Amino acid sequence: MKMIKKSDLPTKICVTCGKPFTWRKKWERVWEEVKYCSERCRRA
Repeated sequence: MKMIKKSDLPTKICVTCGKPFTWRKKWERVWEEVKYCSERCRRA
């Protein structure tokens, strides 16, 4: 099995705080719809 480096994962910029965040396994099916880096940013 090939290991994927964290630096090779896709990234996005958070709409609320403007910080970059990387792809997570739990967002695998909804990555196109993810806009926030955390629950805290989503609520703000």
